[in-house]
Amino acid sequence: MDLQLILALIAGIATIVVIVLATRLDAFIALLTASVVTGIVAGQDLLSLVDAITTGFGNTLASIGIVIGLGVGIGKILEVSGAADSLARAFLSAFGKGREPWAMGTVGSLVSIPVFCDSGYVIMNPLARSIARVKRGGYVTLALALGCGMTLTHHMVPPTPGPLAATGILGADIGAVILTGVIFTVILLPVVVIYARWIGPKLEPVLNATVKHEVYGSVTTTSTEGHATGGASGGGSTDAGHGGVATATGDNADTAGSGDNADTVNSETGATKNPGAFLGFLPLIVPLLLIVANTVSTAIDKSNQGELSGDAYEPSSWVAPLAFLGNPVIALMIGLILAVYTLLPRVTPRNKVQNWLADGAASAGLILLITGAGGAFGKVLTESGVGDALAEAIASISLPAFLVPFLIATLVRIAQGSGTVAMITAASVTAPLIAPLGLSPLVAVMACTAGSMVFSYFNDSYFWVVTRFTGLDGINAIKGWSGITTAVWAGSIPLLFVLDLIV
Repeated sequence: MDLQLILALIAGIATIVVIVLATRLDAFIALLTASVVTGIVAGQDLLSLVDAITTGFGNTLASIGIVIGLGVGIGKILEVSGAADSLARAFLSAFGKGREPWAMGTVGSLVSIPVFCDSGYVIMNPLARSIARVKRGGYVTLALALGCGMTLTHHMVPPTPGPLAATGILGADIGAVILTGVIFTVILLPVVVIYARWIGPKLEPVLNATVKHEVYGSVTTTSTEGHATGGASGGGSTDAGHGGVATATGDNADTAGSGDNADTVNSETGATKNPGAFLGFLPLIVPLLLIVANTVSTAIDKSNQGELSGDAYEPSSWVAPLAFLGNPVIALMIGLILAVYTLLPRVTPRNKVQNWLADGAASAGLILLITGAGGAFGKVLTESGVGDALAEAIASISLPAFLVPFLIATLVRIAQGSGTVAMITAASVTAPLIAPLGLSPLVAVMACTAGSMVFSYFNDSYFWVVTRFTGLDGINAIKGWSGITTAVWAGSIPLLFVLDLIV
């Protein structure tokens, strides 16, 4: 084991953490600086170091940059059209009375695939409040289930930017990642609901007065443990000032997609009725089905061909159309076109739609830069030999290879708060290990994404969104939100062991 190369890796990761926590610079600059520091400490030639950075950046964005841009476009149209709200209400109706936490967790996991967690939570939180108001209790349980349901798919199911970036950096099959991420989400959702149902009644009595007033008004509330709590008079005000985001929380007719009256006006599109759940589901399910169909058909075709020859794989004639339509770029283009032409009223001005799409692209801009910088960091690790040195170190202590990305993502997440940065950093460090350790790219991606869910707390912006809207402060916020995110992180560990055995 070359001590200099291991020190180079440590210096690189430390650079990321220090810059993000202690300077005015963001993760994009942190990752680029870490690439330079790692290369220099490892003794890499300076000109070849610059070449590795630019090559790694370009190669990474070439594979996933377009997909991220299209994905956020779909999310923006779902948001402004009110389709996300329609989907949520349909799921609530399908689950039935008494199963609201399951419905909210499922709604959160679905909405968070195309919509960023922060925005998705703001859009869906009024629904949780409406249900709690009718039930006269249980708001904390519903809010935590909604928020952590969003965490699951935000971290594990492409085309959400974090797992998509890890998939591109590690060279995994995106269809396989989607399928595995969905399976992990389904298995971990009971952990979310059980924890929310356990901690919710304990925290309901300590809701801060402002949120209690907004949710329950003058209604007397009851927790599931049978304790009554009194709400302040009034209600249906706005959440301006909570987590820095303002949104309507009552049944205000002017709230885009959050009111209960189907004949009210959507303030974004001017429509008198939100799109139905079926139409809202199309832009989500069609691209995912196309991508998965490509993955499955290609696997079947390779199996039929037997992969006996040394020639490069050539798709059969029946697979080629599915391979084209199931390419993530084409599939998400289809999804975006469906979103624009099925969810928005025909009278919506062209420039307004273009502005919405531009807003979506702007929200993805920094993530694109961070993703590219992560690819640059990974390339430097490979070119400098740090990856090989790390692989040798792991092999010498018989540590399961997939624990490396999992633990790196965990440590970076705790240190600097961003799950996306944690995933990209862990993927960048892991990329050089794939071949030497025989590590499956699929397992590596899932380890990166699962590790990045741990203990969301003060340095995570989503922590503040959830806890402010939920009305939890101080230690109660940690018990509720930090606890539930750590519970799903712990629940993912046995799933990773099983996946590593299977793949």
